[in-house]
Amino acid sequence: MESKNPFKYIEEKVAEFQESQWGRRLRIGSGVAWNLLLLFGVTGILLGVFAGSVGAGYFASLVVEEPLRTKEEMRQTVLTYEETSELYFADGVYLGKVNADIERRETKLGDVSPHLIDAVLATEDEYFDEHEGIVPKAILRGLFQDVTNADSQTGGSTLTQQLIKNQVLTNEVSYERKAKEILLAMRLEKFMGKEEILEAYLNIIPYGRNASGQNIAGVATAAEGLFDVTPKELNLPQAAYIAGLPQAPFLYTPFYSGQRGMKTPEELEPGIERMKTVLFRMKETGYITEEEYEQAVVYDITKDFKQPEQRATERYPFLTPEIQARAKEILARILAEKDGIDPARLDEESELLAKYMQLAARDLESGGYRIHSTIKKDLYDRFQEIKNNFEHYGPTLTETKVDSETGESVEELNPVEVGSMAVENGTGRILAFVGGRDHKIEQTNHATSAFRQVGSSVKPLLVYGPAIEYGLIGAGSPVVDVWANIGGWKPKNFFAARQYGIVPAREALSNSYNLAAVRTLGKIADKDPTQFLDKMGFNHIQDHQRNVPSAALGVYSASVEQNVGGFSTLANGGKFVKPYIIERIEDSEGNLVYEHDTEPVDVFSPQTAYLITDMLRDTVSSGTAIIMGRDLNFRTDLAAKSGTSNSYRDVWMMGYNPNVTLGVWLGYDNENKYNLGRMTSGDLQPSTRVNKLFARLMNGMNEVAPDIVDAGERFQQPEGVVTRSFCGISGLAPSEACQKAGLVRSDLFNAHAYVPNKPDDSFGAGGGSFVVAGGTRYQALPSTPKEFVQSGATGINKDFVDRMLSPYGGDPAGLFPNGSRFGTNIVSARSYSGIDGAPVAPGASRSGGNIVWSNSPSADVVGYYVYKDGKKIASVAYGGSYSVSASSPGSYSVRAVDITGQQSSPSNVITTDAPESKEKPKNNEKPGNNSDNESRNDSAPSDQEKAKDKEEKKPEKDQSGDQNGNGDGDSGKENADDKKEDKPNDNGGNSGDGD
Repeated sequence: MESKNPFKYIEEKVAEFQESQWGRRLRIGSGVAWNLLLLFGVTGILLGVFAGSVGAGYFASLVVEEPLRTKEEMRQTVLTYEETSELYFADGVYLGKVNADIERRETKLGDVSPHLIDAVLATEDEYFDEHEGIVPKAILRGLFQDVTNADSQTGGSTLTQQLIKNQVLTNEVSYERKAKEILLAMRLEKFMGKEEILEAYLNIIPYGRNASGQNIAGVATAAEGLFDVTPKELNLPQAAYIAGLPQAPFLYTPFYSGQRGMKTPEELEPGIERMKTVLFRMKETGYITEEEYEQAVVYDITKDFKQPEQRATERYPFLTPEIQARAKEILARILAEKDGIDPARLDEESELLAKYMQLAARDLESGGYRIHSTIKKDLYDRFQEIKNNFEHYGPTLTETKVDSETGESVEELNPVEVGSMAVENGTGRILAFVGGRDHKIEQTNHATSAFRQVGSSVKPLLVYGPAIEYGLIGAGSPVVDVWANIGGWKPKNFFAARQYGIVPAREALSNSYNLAAVRTLGKIADKDPTQFLDKMGFNHIQDHQRNVPSAALGVYSASVEQNVGGFSTLANGGKFVKPYIIERIEDSEGNLVYEHDTEPVDVFSPQTAYLITDMLRDTVSSGTAIIMGRDLNFRTDLAAKSGTSNSYRDVWMMGYNPNVTLGVWLGYDNENKYNLGRMTSGDLQPSTRVNKLFARLMNGMNEVAPDIVDAGERFQQPEGVVTRSFCGISGLAPSEACQKAGLVRSDLFNAHAYVPNKPDDSFGAGGGSFVVAGGTRYQALPSTPKEFVQSGATGINKDFVDRMLSPYGGDPAGLFPNGSRFGTNIVSARSYSGIDGAPVAPGASRSGGNIVWSNSPSADVVGYYVYKDGKKIASVAYGGSYSVSASSPGSYSVRAVDITGQQSSPSNVITTDAPESKEKPKNNEKPGNNSDNESRNDSAPSDQEKAKDKEEKKPEKDQSGDQNGNGDGDSGKENADDKKEDKPNDNGGNSGDGD
């Protein structure tokens, strides 16, 4: 049997089926289905093309306004990011960050831990090495989630897109911003390599807050701020923690804002869970092994968190703002100069200055500068320690005020404030300073920004320095400390009842006699001595204060810094070197932007500077800084000057050795309401306080930085400083009369300005016979009773008197007051005929077996007659022992006798019936003893008595007032005895009355 072809057989069967009823129906249905399928396919394609066209058109419309950026523009925009500037102490010791909204420090990719790079890629951009800026499926996924408002929002931004969002665009949530982000990300990938993009990303992304509570950005700041390590030192868990922060930086960060420290364990949990998620992603993407994951996921990250710390502004609240402020001033001038503007214009045009100060402030915060200061950290810290531990500031006063917002009563503290500064003389470097007691109470920097009256600290700079420079005096030349009436203003010494007459200039300066300073300034006022202060940077001197008489007592205001600069001029041989605090400024790449250049200004000659320095050495050894000198615990060649303004509103101590100058000021901020004279029984005198604080700071400086203090070095006497002899009362070359009177002295002179060559012409008027009235010697009159006349003194002439008292005049008797070092040999040239009318009778009394009496109030009394039963029995010269024996019965009385011989009426009569005792006269003196060496003016207490009285009493209000003809205040009285502590000077008694 013939076999059939199987394929043919199948074909026949299919044909039979198609011819059947069911076959015909199936053939018709499949044709329709096919046609429909073709129709839907074509329609779908057309709709897709349409949708794509619409989408493309919409995308184009979103980015149409985005400018086409060049390669250079794109790179510069992306790679230019804010970096916080940093502050440094001297010698590169790190201080802290500049105050800014966010802290950031740039780092290179090679300095970042591989763990951190892997963690970032695994978490933020798995396909970073493969894509060209975007991952389409991620974008579509994100778009779908956004359209459907899905609960899970996985995001779709690559690292490149995030970089664009942060550096080029904004954080605005919109399709327009997203479209621009996509376009720019694709473009950026053509201009930058993957490593550049990754490095930029790691430097700009926010990472929450650091241990100080400051907002931070960039992995370098994050590694240091969270874990106190460098980015390269991060271990795997630390890297995972940081990599997880950008998703929600302020939720995951371990620290609160401000100074509130670390979060609670419950609040730390979200960040720790995020770290574990990052570790899981790293395992899933193959960056770490299962074993590494298991070890890292159980790691206690909390033990690595950096302990909360204060920011630089909290640790150094006076220092940090000061450095920033000065750096800003420097940058403002640099920016102005870059814009073609003369920096000098900023001093003259306030609006221009304000503009560039604002630009400089922004540049300082974000420019990544490295600002190196002159401040020695150890020394600065020691100064603060001494300031905090000083126990003699005086009382903190309180005042109750009403809060304007709450209406509640609040207690306001008013402590005694302090300002101090130490400067290196030769360079002007500010080594350390004290800005105030408590920054929380008062933010003013009292070393740099508080301007207070300088008091008598101005005397060497304004009075004696210029007087030597102008050739008026030498170091020991005589100056006049005599009362004067200057247009109604009557300046006084600290003890208003004291005038010291003719005294050596070095004594007047070291003991700070006010009258001598006022009169010396008066002799050079027409030469404008204030110009010396101008050269030394004193810029708060008002025009109406220049060269007025009260200027000698320090009516000018200055900061501690300015005063220190003035005294360092003397230490520098007369050259002013402006103190400064910014050594140099570098940019983030280490390039030098600014470096300080010292420009000395000639003020005094080296000879004058040395003479003033030698005079101020006496202030420490025997003058108003004697307590400070005693409190020093090391030996150094130190010159110093104290200062007190009116009513103890301010007290100063300025001192310098060849290497450093230190200044200290104390006072209340509200100087119009409070002064340092408000003391309790246990408080030290104000000037004693500043003496002691100065010594402690100086001791601390020597302990911390002996190489800077260099205590063994001494001031070197320059060529042109010579020693010459002169007549002590005139300052001229010694004459024969001066030699006979024993008045020849010798001291230092500036040979280029003045030496005593002109012969002395002070003597020649009378002499020989004299009397003492009111503590002053006068030439005896023909009618003066002989029993009161003494001999052996030398007379001076009227021309000399007029010359010495010029320009303000005064009583010639004041030139040689009681106790004057020259008074024992000089008779006043004033023609004195006494007071009209008879003198006032003294008051008498009985003391034991003696009749005693007090001084007559009449100023022209030269002695006393004692009468018994109407008969004169004794003569007692003025200044003697006012006591006569009343050993026999009788009626006793005393009459005062004036210089003309007139007698007063009798005193009250003392009657004795019989002697009560046989006591010797007081002081073992015989009646009538009028030895001048033992005489005294009972109306004026001795220096010792005054010093004792001063220690027992609170300071009195200044009696001289605040008047000088121009309405300026001045130091009408000053203090030395409280500092000298009864130490005798070379005059045999306590000097003082000045500060």
